[in-house]
Formats: sequence, C-alpha cells, structure tokens
Amino acid sequence: MNNTAYISLGTNMGEKSLNLHDAIEYIEENGKIGLVNFSSIYATDPVGYTEQDEFLNMVLHIETELNPLELLDFCLDVENTLGRKREKRWGPRIIDLDILLYNQENINSEKLIVPHPRMKDRAFVIVPLIEISPNITFPEMNQPIKSFLEDIPDKEGVRIWKLKNGEDVFALFAN
Repeated sequence: MNNTAYISLGTNMGEKSLNLHDAIEYIEENGKIGLVNFSSIYATDPVGYTEQDEFLNMVLHIETELNPLELLDFCLDVENTLGRKREKRWGPRIIDLDILLYNQENINSEKLIVPHPRMKDRAFVIVPLIEISPNITFPEMNQPIKSFLEDIPDKEGVRIWKLKNGEDVFALFAN
C-alpha cells in the first residue's frame, strides 16, 4: 500500500461510539486500506449549526492502494451504509468521513478538495491529527499543522472523551 491518507470521523446521532466503531470496522475490512494509527476519541461542541448534540470525533492515519477519488467513493459508501442522511449543512449526522490529507498532494476537483478546505479552522480535526502526527505539515507549506491551532477560537470545545490506551483501535470501544 503506497498512499498515505488521514481521515476524520465524526458523529452526533444515535449510539455515537458504535457509529465510530462500525465505520472503522468497514475501513479495516477493505483489503486495499490498512490502518496505521488512530487518535483518541474527542467530544466536541458543534460548529456552524450549534443547535444540536455534541459530536464524537477522531482521526485515522491509513495507507491505501486506492486513489483519492476511489477513497472518497469508499468513504461515501461507508456513510450511506451506516445511514447518513444529508439534510442540513453542518447538521446532525450519524457518521461523517472526510479525507483530510492524501500523501502530500493538493487536489482540487469538482468532487474532492484535499487538503480538506476547512480543516485549518477546525480544532476537532486539528487536535486529533496533531495527536497522531505532531510534525505533519500542509502540502507545499513549511508550516506545521499544529501552528494553526493557536488561531482557532473553538479549541476549548474539544475534550478527550476516551483516551487511546491500546494497540488495537477497538480497545477504544471496550468497557
């Protein structure tokens, strides 16, 4: 597997930890994706549309044989399989998978923009990303991603929900 990518996962409906678990299970079952690392799970205040339940968010570091558009299609399939409905922009969702970074590429197509266009403004993405890759930089920039965290006003709204404590991602979901 020769491509490196980072995917954010978020949920604020139903059994939130189960939604994350199920999404990771689908990812791990894909023979063209390997899970390299994962963040702790963070409870986060909603951004944009704030009249909704708090989210659980995390970031996965993967290696994949899939090209960026194939990875996007796979992420959308996982969302659909788990019951995602797109009814309100930034509204409640059972699961959300976003490709944050793909190799060190800049991708700007009608279907996909990487790096994710709003990730520099979202503590719920930057905090777990820094946890698993503290020295990562944006493509074609010498500025580390963690430098953007200082300017994000809502970083206090990102709190550890379940600390990463084992070698297996599913340990996060064990009682």
